[in-house]
Amino acid sequence: MPLLEEGSVPRDCTQTVPVVIIGNGPSGICLSYLLSGYTPYLDPMAVHPNPILYRKLQEAKQLPITEQDLEFLCEGLEGRSGNPVAVLFDTLLHPNADLGFEFPSVLQWRMEKKHNIPHLILGKATPGGAWHAMEGSMLTISLGVWMELPGVNYKDLTSGKRRSVSNDRATPDEISSYYKNYVKLMGLQKNFVDNTYVTSVQKLHRSHEKTLGNDKYTVNGQLNGVKKRFDYSNKNSTDNGQNGLVNGFSNELQNGMENNSRSGDIGEEDEDKRGKERVRESTGVSQGLSQGLWEVRGYQQLQGDTHVPFSLFAENVVLATGASDSPARLGVEGEDLPYVFHSVRDLGVAVSCHGKLGSSSDPVLVVGAGLSAADAVLCTLNHRVSVLHAFRKRADDPGLIFKQLPKTLYPEYHRVYHMMCSQVYPASPVANPTSSSPSLFPDYTSFPEHCVLSFQPDMHCVMRGSNGVLRVFKVSMVLVLIGTYPNLFFLKEQGQYLGLDPSRPISCRQNPIDINPYTFECNAEPGLFAMGPLVGDNFVRFLKGGALGIANCLRKRLKQRIEKNRKLITEEEGCGRREREGSGGRGGGFV
Repeated sequence: MPLLEEGSVPRDCTQTVPVVIIGNGPSGICLSYLLSGYTPYLDPMAVHPNPILYRKLQEAKQLPITEQDLEFLCEGLEGRSGNPVAVLFDTLLHPNADLGFEFPSVLQWRMEKKHNIPHLILGKATPGGAWHAMEGSMLTISLGVWMELPGVNYKDLTSGKRRSVSNDRATPDEISSYYKNYVKLMGLQKNFVDNTYVTSVQKLHRSHEKTLGNDKYTVNGQLNGVKKRFDYSNKNSTDNGQNGLVNGFSNELQNGMENNSRSGDIGEEDEDKRGKERVRESTGVSQGLSQGLWEVRGYQQLQGDTHVPFSLFAENVVLATGASDSPARLGVEGEDLPYVFHSVRDLGVAVSCHGKLGSSSDPVLVVGAGLSAADAVLCTLNHRVSVLHAFRKRADDPGLIFKQLPKTLYPEYHRVYHMMCSQVYPASPVANPTSSSPSLFPDYTSFPEHCVLSFQPDMHCVMRGSNGVLRVFKVSMVLVLIGTYPNLFFLKEQGQYLGLDPSRPISCRQNPIDINPYTFECNAEPGLFAMGPLVGDNFVRFLKGGALGIANCLRKRLKQRIEKNRKLITEEEGCGRREREGSGGRGGGFV
């Protein structure tokens, strides 16, 4: 996708919003749900199986979970995520799920507009993120129920698709459809701007912030500007849910704030007081959340090749981009040749093209020992194409992901693992792939402890085994599936300075973004948050915890600011009253 030149976005068209979320996958969708006023409370009829956690929840049952002390609630909890809030939210939504139970959630969700925090979600496609780009016939690792988001049961939207009692996994097509429908059912469309590509996110200096003037905190003005720009971009489309963007934001900003002053008779002084409260408390949304100001720039792609640039200011930015933007590469000769690919989806395209791959084709080489590589092996075999499978680890390496998967739930992956262990290419220095092999599965050959040295233009691949022997094979296609990296090119230093180790690129497994474990705010950048795979939560089941942590943080900051504003209003009223009393009470005030 081409990027806009920096100078092509006019600086005088920028607008400000309290929160901008980059990424419209399940992370961004779940955060939008919480920021839109959907509020979790302890269900008065529920009993959590963890007695210690249940006692803590009972102590503050009148408060929503988003306003409680998450660190206190997380104490003593253990789970399959390294982020404590992720474990907490998971056990509230799916108590004792790791023990095989399907207990109902202990949360009760209420729509409370006073808790709405205006926000925009910028995504490259329709809501669902990377799930739209996955090969649709595979099954997810997680059970379908673990893929669901709060408020809408996955089973309710996929009735009749349950596969078995013990194996209720889903296809990417089903999951992407669920997320897209979820946004509509929950009324979140007004927050989403589809087909947007962020090209720059920069922290502004104090001097630049001051030049924005008071208009920076004029909520109606700033969001009207955002609506006009994106409505212009979508003027030929009525399905993107952008109509009413500003009305939804501004109206919900005022809700609750106006109610605070609706008591007693109204006089001139009371009306003036109410006006001050409305203005100051509404601007408190921005001021209360602000830890500085960010400039977000990019463009929106319309039909064809039309690109409409945008630029806006954000009080807070949330990184929810996932980790599948950039495939990891081998870095060897010939990796850019046209028969070498880095996505399972490319294999799906090849096998769907009549005559491109078939039983008479040369083997497909799959490089990697993870689940994506296993998916490629299964897809290739299902289309009766032979497979050469190369990976660096030993076949019995305890670190292989297959060791962690129960056979009853994942029989297809254990089938691949069985072939990896039992259908090993002979150790003798034979370089002819057509020679006889002891494999019980003639269409599959395993090459453990092998590394690829090069890919040749004549479609030959050179590999080297652990004994140093070189082997050359002619292939029809190569799939290099050794992991992915997030693409944070729009950040300073490509976001590398945000990692646990600032000297290395961001990686969801080896070097995630360094965050406060309870607020998900980046330790290196106040006002910048990260969630999902960027902080090590690769499963939908756990990335929802990031939404809880961020919503908890932003609501507490907003509440603190509103309380501070009320105090300032009270102090100013006291000063004004003393001035009137000093002038003899003249001026038409109330006695």
